[in-house]
Amino acid sequence: MSRLFKSILLLSVMFAACTVMHAQKRPFTFEDMMKLKRVGDPVISPDGKWVMYSALDVNLEANTKRNHLWLVPVAGGEEKQITNSPAGESRGRFSPDGKRILFISARDGGSQIWLQDFDGANGALSGEAKRLTNISTEADGASWSPDGKNIVFISEVYPECEQNPAEADDCNKTRDAEVTSRKAKGVVFNRLFIRHWSSYSHFKRSHLFVVAADGTSAASAPRDITPGDHDVPPFNLGGQDFFAISPDGKEVAYTSDIAEFEPTSTNNDIFLVPIEGGVPKKISSSPGSDSTPLYSPDGKYIAWRMQKINGFESDRFRLVVYDRASGKITNLTEAFDRWVETIAWSPDSKDIYFTSEDKGDMPIYRVLASGGEVKEVERAHNDELQFTPDGKTMVFTRVSIQHPNEVYAMQMGAGRHGVALTHMNDAIFAQVFTSPLEPFWFTGSENHKVQGFIVKPPNFDASKKYPVKFLIHGGPQGEWDDSWTFRWNAQLFAAGGYIVVMINPRGSVGYGQQFTNDVTGDWGGRAYQDLMLGLDYVETKYPYVQKGNVCAMGGSYGGYMVDWIIGHTNRFKCAVSHDGIFNLESSYGSTEELWFIEWEMKGTPWTNREMYRRWSPDLSAPNMKTPTLIVHGQLDYRIDLSQGIEAFTTLQRLKVPSKFLYFPDEGHWVLKPQNSQLWYQTVNGWVDKYLKK
Repeated sequence: MSRLFKSILLLSVMFAACTVMHAQKRPFTFEDMMKLKRVGDPVISPDGKWVMYSALDVNLEANTKRNHLWLVPVAGGEEKQITNSPAGESRGRFSPDGKRILFISARDGGSQIWLQDFDGANGALSGEAKRLTNISTEADGASWSPDGKNIVFISEVYPECEQNPAEADDCNKTRDAEVTSRKAKGVVFNRLFIRHWSSYSHFKRSHLFVVAADGTSAASAPRDITPGDHDVPPFNLGGQDFFAISPDGKEVAYTSDIAEFEPTSTNNDIFLVPIEGGVPKKISSSPGSDSTPLYSPDGKYIAWRMQKINGFESDRFRLVVYDRASGKITNLTEAFDRWVETIAWSPDSKDIYFTSEDKGDMPIYRVLASGGEVKEVERAHNDELQFTPDGKTMVFTRVSIQHPNEVYAMQMGAGRHGVALTHMNDAIFAQVFTSPLEPFWFTGSENHKVQGFIVKPPNFDASKKYPVKFLIHGGPQGEWDDSWTFRWNAQLFAAGGYIVVMINPRGSVGYGQQFTNDVTGDWGGRAYQDLMLGLDYVETKYPYVQKGNVCAMGGSYGGYMVDWIIGHTNRFKCAVSHDGIFNLESSYGSTEELWFIEWEMKGTPWTNREMYRRWSPDLSAPNMKTPTLIVHGQLDYRIDLSQGIEAFTTLQRLKVPSKFLYFPDEGHWVLKPQNSQLWYQTVNGWVDKYLKK
């Protein structure tokens, strides 16, 4: 047998084996998704040997979620779970000497800081965990001071209780008990916010506290170092910390918004305060938001993300550096027309690395701390950057539309890509089929180039034709990208035999700030045209798409756009509107973050009523004929439940086929496992009814 023939035979066998393996994979299911571990928050041990991270487990039957801490060698190796309390553990952090870890747990009832010894040689916890704090208002977001003497954490307290620091905790405990026990449940408000995101105000403020790490010194009782009637840190939905501790352990930099009228302000500022407490010093100067301060390892600088415009939450985030000696602030990315996201200093304090959205990816970039050209380091969708102490290895998380977060490591200067350290969900993905994100470009409104993506179903056959789920993202300053989501999961949408189409129309991020700005004051204009032109392109370009057999689906601004679409075209067989704005005028009076709607509509309903009415879907009600599923949560205070009820009432009155899925215990996002299951069943069932007749 010739060598060539043997090679051809071997390749044929390998191809056949791959084909069989591919065919054996089954469609991805909701139950599969609930079995996935949700990985995040990696931290490196001081000796650079270990990565500790959290993994969230979902119990669908019990309708619960629990975090636990895991460990993996930086050099690669087996992952192992190191905590397992039924209450769960999160926010694992190594002590500066590497001999202990802290974590947050509610294993004794309330959320508190716990400490446990760590054996760095074997990568194991030893002894029993000991509770450090016992504060009545609970503890969260804990971090060690670099000198190992203190721990800084967050707790929500009544500001007036700080007038007597020695009795503050007793005061907070008494106030909480009074609220719980009183029979009259009425509440009097004299200012906004009355409510925010998914809860009504309970007149507390988040403050930063310091507690001695040894827990036995005279100063071991927690001390509030940011007293006053302002939140420290301000409300946020995740991401990098809004405070940091100086390398010498003597100072804390934090983010706060001290505006007189918070609902119209996005002007977060950076403040400095001694770790023992004192008068804070404001060091930022931008009218817009300044947040996520991070000290350089040598202690000479503080980097943070900066916006220039107050009231515009989607202004471009720049990277700035503050010289602690001179007070000079230097903008490092003014010429870089993308948003700066997660930031990390190199151990030698010479470079700053950061992530930024770009055309559906989240690459890692590098810029000299002294200024210069921004250079791309690594493509893909990355986050949560940090370095080993010697600077030779970067550790980060990576995600794709085919796979949720895992922890990766990359050898710096070796010319190689990141390598996965964790494989928490490989066993599940070995059994199920997932499709890659396939990008395409088309000419949108005003001849702008616009990007879209396709996700194909399992066992895709190019000779067949498939119905389409047309997804519209929220924001409107958001994006579809190569990342995993548990709430609008493209794999679950495709698994039923659908082509999933996702367009990033005007307003999306990752294409330059002007592209993002183009949606403001134009909600149903360019973005709507981009979406329709994108669908035109898909139906013309791809022969496997069933033209006209499409369902429009979106949440938040995407829900608004669905409401707008059904009043302006009948091209869709069905629609799904989740938490969408239906009536812009009434929405103004029931939302909480007024800066958002006042910026987007360029004023209030009494100063610019014409714009509110121009882009309000309810005024096109007589044209609505598309069968529509409305979804809304009782606790959604960003877009009030009344918007969903208005939409459903209108459709019912017009005798348009419609349903209303209502969640009494969810806010803007559907988060509880069994609610999520019902959401997917109802949404996919609605689409099947109209696209698979």
